[in-house]
Amino acid sequence: MSAGSKLPRWNLNSVYASFDAPEYIRDKELLAEHANKLLIQLEQPWPEDASQAARLILSWIHSYEDTTDLAENLEAYASAVYTTDTRNSRALNEINSLEALSLPLGKASVILRSRLAEQAELVQNLAEKDENLVEYRFFLKDALTRAKYQMAPELEDLANDLARSGGDAWSRLQEAISSTVSAEWDPATGEKKTVIALRDLAHDPDRSIRERAYRAELAAWESMKIPLAASLNGVKGFAITVDKRRGWQSALDKAAYQSRITRKTLDALISVMEGSLPLFRRYLKAKSRILGIERCAFYDLFAPVGRATKKWSWEESRDFIIDKFSAFDPAMGNFARHAFTFSWIDAEGREGKIGGAYCTDFPLAKESRILCNFEGSFDSVTTVAHELGHAWHHEVIKDLPSTLTAYPMTLAETASTFAETIILEGALKTADTQERLSLIEGSLKDACQIIVDILSRFYFERSVFERREQGELSAEEFCTLMKEAQLATYGDGLNPDLLHPYMWAVKSHYYSTGLAFYNFPYAFGQLFAYGLYSRAREQGSAFAETYKEILRLTGRASAEDVGKAAGFNLEGPEFWQNGINLIAERVTELETLIQNLEEGK
Repeated sequence: MSAGSKLPRWNLNSVYASFDAPEYIRDKELLAEHANKLLIQLEQPWPEDASQAARLILSWIHSYEDTTDLAENLEAYASAVYTTDTRNSRALNEINSLEALSLPLGKASVILRSRLAEQAELVQNLAEKDENLVEYRFFLKDALTRAKYQMAPELEDLANDLARSGGDAWSRLQEAISSTVSAEWDPATGEKKTVIALRDLAHDPDRSIRERAYRAELAAWESMKIPLAASLNGVKGFAITVDKRRGWQSALDKAAYQSRITRKTLDALISVMEGSLPLFRRYLKAKSRILGIERCAFYDLFAPVGRATKKWSWEESRDFIIDKFSAFDPAMGNFARHAFTFSWIDAEGREGKIGGAYCTDFPLAKESRILCNFEGSFDSVTTVAHELGHAWHHEVIKDLPSTLTAYPMTLAETASTFAETIILEGALKTADTQERLSLIEGSLKDACQIIVDILSRFYFERSVFERREQGELSAEEFCTLMKEAQLATYGDGLNPDLLHPYMWAVKSHYYSTGLAFYNFPYAFGQLFAYGLYSRAREQGSAFAETYKEILRLTGRASAEDVGKAAGFNLEGPEFWQNGINLIAERVTELETLIQNLEEGK
């Protein structure tokens, strides 16, 4: 970053000033009151009159929404405080406290679905015909389906309670370790670097520094392999046990359902990803030519090329994102300006803050916040845009009832990737040859992560679930499975002796009991976003309104139906291949750019 550029920390005061703020304490009390009130409401008998039954269902839904909004607002705040300082014991205590307070809400969710299932035919009819319930049609249909995959209310209550000290606790352990573990960097001075800082050095133009950081990072993960292996075993073991009790045939079936896609759509997506592997190996071989090496190592995947060594200041990034968003949709640009102006983004990397990036929203405040670790590369710029894409999604739907804004992982990643694409395409328009080389290669680097690396993570997680059913795995076994997955996907594109066997320790997505296979949604999101962006280029400025309507549909329809609204058939490979074709064009352009530079053109 340029001299004098200061990275911001977010301001949460418009949500809650502190854990001791009267508003925070009040909302915690209201959460307990509303959850208990909802449980009492759910004991009401079914009336014989259909119109009265419709009013009863509507009252249940509204009470459920009010309670859920409180819980999500409080939990998002506590998590936001904790993830910027994992050493904050008060924040961790509040997270635990809120989990306990939310147990009645979890119980109420189960009972609500059970009560609706008691009168499934009536509920389905009312959802189609009653004017007050029609907008909740998708929510009610989904509730009836989910009722088939849940245990008895008392068992669900027990599972939710045990999760706090079981799977969720293992998840927090991984989060705490990954945000604080470090390795020696300079033996002469005793300087240490966290794994977050070491991973940032994967972007360094000096290959010797990248390799040194890679080896230090592996050593850091090696030092924590026992607790991390215990964490992953605990999370997956918990999930397997509970999912079986709920009637799921496999974690993958559950993940597809949560993503609101059919297995046919998932199979089409995975098959096209697998078919694209030779293309990405071409890209990696082209990159090795640029870098002047025989073959890329894992630590070369993020190596900059061309003029990617440019460091962006925070101010430059802000202005660039606002400008490009505004060119697509002035309202989206104004929203981004608001987020920057009112300190919605925490960009400063610091000890105790978790790595990576995320966007969280606060349903009561009707605002979002973004966490990232900005280090001045163009990748950092696109990361901010990615998370602002999530925030824009929330902004577009924030006036809808909360039960109609719960969109799946697949469609969440679509909005963020679309925002990234706007930034990349905007940068390409003014790029000279060297800059274009850098941007094209950067887009392929990201695509390689989202298609190839995501596929390796998918293979790894599938293997872990298969093996974990037979018993616990050692850290060495996790490493072996990860290397096998990377070899199967990267193939001869990477040096097989310089892979990353501890990627299972790096990625927090593996450590969620409720969201297994949080990997393929990224590939879905990128290829779906490419389809939307192609439509945007065809329709011009008129597409901005269409895009907002698509976003507003994401909480009220399956991914396939959202695709149909955009004119796409997601269950066939042709749609997904269109996205790969765009990537293929960029690989060909990269090869041409390299050839021209080698020939001095």
